[in-house]
Amino acid sequence: MSCRRLDDRVAIVTGGSTGIGYATCVRLGQEGARIVVADRNPERGNASVEKLKAEGAPDAALALCDVAYEDQVEAAVKLAVERFGRLDVIVNNAGLMEFKPLEELTSDDWNRVLAVDLVGAAQFIRFGFKVMGRGASIVNVASVHAVQTTPVVAPYAAAKAGMLSLTRSAAIEGKAKGIRCNAVLPGAVDTPMLWENPNVKSGVETIDPKDVGRPEDIAAAIAFLASDDGAFTTGACLAVDGGRLAQL
Repeated sequence: MSCRRLDDRVAIVTGGSTGIGYATCVRLGQEGARIVVADRNPERGNASVEKLKAEGAPDAALALCDVAYEDQVEAAVKLAVERFGRLDVIVNNAGLMEFKPLEELTSDDWNRVLAVDLVGAAQFIRFGFKVMGRGASIVNVASVHAVQTTPVVAPYAAAKAGMLSLTRSAAIEGKAKGIRCNAVLPGAVDTPMLWENPNVKSGVETIDPKDVGRPEDIAAAIAFLASDDGAFTTGACLAVDGGRLAQL
């Protein structure tokens, strides 16, 4: 990168070993940030850490973390501070989907998705607020499903809609601390999560190839919001979807 906007900063990216998460780790690392990959898969996570160093990150570390567990979230934040001395950026990217009609969804189904897609982000914000300084930034990776959705993904859509409200609350409460919080809403992105989606496979959700973005497109928006270029942006919910939500 010709412009390293995140030199000397430290970033945690949840779900950072694949897809949008990994692309974000690469971009933030190339912008100068030291990266903590928060991921629950040790083999994939360690491989990602080594690749990140090869791709230009000044340093990187793995925090084994299932974001559904509060103690693991706290440990990931602690690792970042102990390893690198500070924490400047949190990217709440980890997510999962459950594909069932509403009448088949159990409390366990709802709780599993909400724990990862919403509560995990809330816990990272909670522990981040305790250690992050002025100028820090939190970016929540929501989805266009927060605004317009499709059948049989109710828990995911509800969690992502809740994430937009969480973003606004964190922006309000973080302002006095000098901590910004924003969200990006990806549309269809070329990741396994898209192509393994049963709705896409069955044709219930039709994806025009022209409307499919790259993980790097989302990472670029996250890098802007994480950096000082986004210093006057907080509480924003930015659609990065190739215009998908703009279509009537």
